[in-house]
Amino acid sequence: MKKLTTFALIAMLASQAFAHSNVDTTKPENGATVSEVPSEINFNFADDIRLTKVSMIHQEADSVTLDLGDHTSFGREFTLPIQSMGKGSYRIEWRGLGADGHAMRGEFTFTVD
Repeated sequence: MKKLTTFALIAMLASQAFAHSNVDTTKPENGATVSEVPSEINFNFADDIRLTKVSMIHQEADSVTLDLGDHTSFGREFTLPIQSMGKGSYRIEWRGLGADGHAMRGEFTFTVD
C-alpha cells in the first residue's frame, strides 16, 4: 500500500509539472548582446498561456510595465513593443496563467552594447 501511495504521489507531481508552459524562445534571445535596443520583444511558449503582466527593468531605470495591447487571450506567441532606455542590461519579467489555471512567471535578459 505504501508503494502504491508513493507511486500515485509521484505521478500526480509529474503531471502537474508538465501542465505548465515553458518559454521556447525569446527575441532577443535570453542572454544575448545586441547592438541596438529592439523595437519589440517576442515570446514563444510551448503551450497556451495568457499573459497578465510583463515588466521591463533597465540597470539604471525603474521598472516599466509593458502594454499588453491585444494580448488578452490565450496564445503561444506574443510580440510587445518596448521603448529604448539606452545601452546596458535589460531584464524582462513576465507573469501569466497556464491553460490549466496555474499562475506562471519567468524572465529573460539581454544587453545592449
